[in-house]
Amino acid sequence: MKRGSWKIRIFIGLAIVAFAFVQRCNNKEENPYTNRVQNINMSSEQEIAIGLQSKPEITQQYGGLYPDEKLQYLVDAVGNKLVENSIARETPYQYEFHLLADPNTINAFALPGGQIFITYALFSQLTEAQLAGVLGHEIGHVIGRHSAERIADGSFWQTVTMGATVGADAGNIVGSIGQNTLLKNGRGDELESDDLGVLFMMQSGYDPYEMIKVMEILKAAGGSSNVPEFQSTHPDPENRIEKIEASILKYENQ
Repeated sequence: MKRGSWKIRIFIGLAIVAFAFVQRCNNKEENPYTNRVQNINMSSEQEIAIGLQSKPEITQQYGGLYPDEKLQYLVDAVGNKLVENSIARETPYQYEFHLLADPNTINAFALPGGQIFITYALFSQLTEAQLAGVLGHEIGHVIGRHSAERIADGSFWQTVTMGATVGADAGNIVGSIGQNTLLKNGRGDELESDDLGVLFMMQSGYDPYEMIKVMEILKAAGGSSNVPEFQSTHPDPENRIEKIEASILKYENQ
């Protein structure tokens, strides 16, 4: 009886894992804006809905919006200029730019569907061109559908982990593999967004070398960190600077 039960568990576990891989293959699609094949399991409309639903909570976490309409207008003006002069204007996303009140946390990020945020702590250290570099990078995350890709990957690894747990009690091992994969994708996301950010800056008339100065600001902010690059979801700023320089040369020669 025990042997039969063990065989059934193995069979069910393998079936769940097989289902996850079949579903992953069926979710493959080419991003028309980056020409990269991705694992996506949601529509652009769903991405927009997720971003809008998450916006109030995210805003609250960073102390609300910065109470200065003139500064918010500058963020909007730079962000919209980048959208209007790039492939972003052809996408179905609803781009909105938000200046968060947090005076201590140096950060900028994008939710799926076009909700883009920058903290006052970072904004206050930037020139207009450097602000364009940051916002262009975040627009790159939206166009690259990086959040949607991570959501799909997370769903895939949850299913595989469940199958492995049922079949052989090896869920922790598979879960670890999945986590490493998500971290790798995160670093790739950052580099792809840097590349797109450089392009958007150049198309909008900004000096792309200002993106390198942004990296120097981020490096100074994280100067006390000794976390190796492979343990972080963000590449080391020094590594990003090299890639940004390569992107500038690539687009200057096109």
